Amino acid sequence: MAASSSASSSSALSRLSNIQNHLNPIDSLAKNLVKISPEVSEALSHGHAVVALESTIISHGMPYPQNFETAKEVEAIVRNNGAVPATIAILEGLPCVGLSTEELERLAKLGSKAQKTARRDIAHVVATRGNGATTVSATMFFASMVGIPVFVTGGIGGVHRHGEHTMDISSDLTELGRTPVAVVSAGIKSILDIPRTLEYLETHGVCVAAYKTNEFPAFFTETSGSKVPCRVDSPEDCARLIDVNMKLKLGSGIVIGVPIPREHAAFGRVIESAIQSALREAREKNITGNAETPFLLARVNELTGGLSLASNIALVKNNALIGAKISVALAQLRQQESN
Repeated sequence: MAASSSASSSSALSRLSNIQNHLNPIDSLAKNLVKISPEVSEALSHGHAVVALESTIISHGMPYPQNFETAKEVEAIVRNNGAVPATIAILEGLPCVGLSTEELERLAKLGSKAQKTARRDIAHVVATRGNGATTVSATMFFASMVGIPVFVTGGIGGVHRHGEHTMDISSDLTELGRTPVAVVSAGIKSILDIPRTLEYLETHGVCVAAYKTNEFPAFFTETSGSKVPCRVDSPEDCARLIDVNMKLKLGSGIVIGVPIPREHAAFGRVIESAIQSALREAREKNITGNAETPFLLARVNELTGGLSLASNIALVKNNALIGAKISVALAQLRQQESN
């Protein structure tokens, strides 16, 4: 009887500990600094599966209303696979984790008027009560702050070509080196330098895994020619990897590269050809720095007649499906350990 009572008390304490782990990061900051939607808050407090989603793809990735419809479809995929979506953005200076349909549409209508917000921009956008669409680095920061371990995006940033001269390296990579969140993506766009990106991630101690493959995916194509040190073949494999990373307090994130669905990868060569043309144009016009990536993506979409955007949407939806399954597997693993 005493043993049963002790086990019950231990289980209760474990559940309380889980709740505190979710809430303490927020309590340690000024109150009311972050707004968490009721749905996300309830899911976190009960240890249920939650998937963080970025907002730059909504405001800067495509026009309204296509961006609004895509955002709703991605959230629906997460819900239909057992997890709660938590789209992250800054609205009127208030960081929001989990957006209502009205807030989602507002962000979609704002479009590029919402500032593209990386980690470096957070303080400024909040202080000036601005509207910010969070990139990978900013979304990771807020996800970690509230205790969301899984984040889904299209692709992460990387080391730009000729980055050894320009030092143009995405803050996404640095964030992965210091924020323990697993990022499910289709790799990085081949407008970037994939081998150097992987080297940079290794330097920062970031575990890079590939889903059901030994090669790092290249966004529009399934393969990049670069091998990864870690292969995961199921959501359960991913969950165990994330769980161990958190328990060991390694302090760094994880990249889980999911290849684009095969039916869309068929267009990869067409898109790759357009990317090479766009890169040549950028060099001829001396377009560099922050202006380079928007120019390249817009030009590639023009050259492919919208094919690259359609592929982008398809891979984001596929990542949302895999990410939700990983989040559910992680929640189940933690529940089993607390019983």
